[in-house]
Amino acid sequence: MQAEDPATRAVDSTPWQPSQRYPDPAVEVLDQSFARYRLNLAAVERIAHGFRWCEGPVWFGDGRFLLWSDIPNNRIMKWEEESGAVSVFRRPSDFANGNTRDRQGRLVTCEHGARRVSRTEYDGTISVIADRHNGKRLNSPNDVVVKSDGSIWFSDPPFGLLGYYEGYRADQELPMNVYRVDGSSGEMTVVESEVNRPNGLCFSPDESILYLVESGTTPRNVYAYDVVDGGRRLTNRRKLIDVGPGTPDGMRCDVDGNLWMGWGMGSAALDGVAIFNPDGRLIGRVNLPERCANLCFGGTYRNRLFMAASKSVYSLYVNTQGARGG
Repeated sequence: MQAEDPATRAVDSTPWQPSQRYPDPAVEVLDQSFARYRLNLAAVERIAHGFRWCEGPVWFGDGRFLLWSDIPNNRIMKWEEESGAVSVFRRPSDFANGNTRDRQGRLVTCEHGARRVSRTEYDGTISVIADRHNGKRLNSPNDVVVKSDGSIWFSDPPFGLLGYYEGYRADQELPMNVYRVDGSSGEMTVVESEVNRPNGLCFSPDESILYLVESGTTPRNVYAYDVVDGGRRLTNRRKLIDVGPGTPDGMRCDVDGNLWMGWGMGSAALDGVAIFNPDGRLIGRVNLPERCANLCFGGTYRNRLFMAASKSVYSLYVNTQGARGG
């Protein structure tokens, strides 16, 4: 781990200010079913600012810190809950994007630059989980989740191949697939091959459903799949959410199966987090001054929502918990 970089300290150079009253008007109840998830004595907090594009937050409860990717700056950042200190965790990061933890607590990372999914071992060394399929290089792994059986699922659109801002310009060698890597054998299989630029993904709390964002269409699509064959295969793809002008990206489920999605880019009024119930109905919003790319639950009781939003990271205590593994 590298020492703290003064240039990464949280600063207040944008006009955002925390709410001076409770309940925070930024947490918007659109359906009464969402009211019980809002804590009336909690407000949105900005815990770090001054980055180029924040993505892939992941919580380490055993260390009480948050990691996330600052993709164009080619680094992974760290925020410490006890002190609020912000530092560089890894640089260069091979243009890291999505992050999660496996069931042994190790960091799993999607890397645009190296075109691979990697794992940070307990001693800090980095090992390769996947970088090729059928002898060809992956595109630029984007988002990743780990199932309770140890299998690793990730999306592989070409965003990191399109230029030199979030990766390296290169030719695409493989279709834009979603892959599963078996937790025991390491066997890698394609579980979805017909989605245009697959992006954010997550499992329902019981892991019977996989949710996936298709980002190469206008409007974008959010699909749901049944996870079958002992958790090795997807079937029954259906469109879950009519996105409209919104731009969903990364997402996580709470313990009740609600989907909390990074959202924005259609207009400033849509920037933040959109919350949908398991039937795909919009029930609430967390309005932010920046587009939110991805999020995770953390804190001691997994009831603190961390939101990676463009140049900043925000947090909000909520009256629910993130599903395990998210």
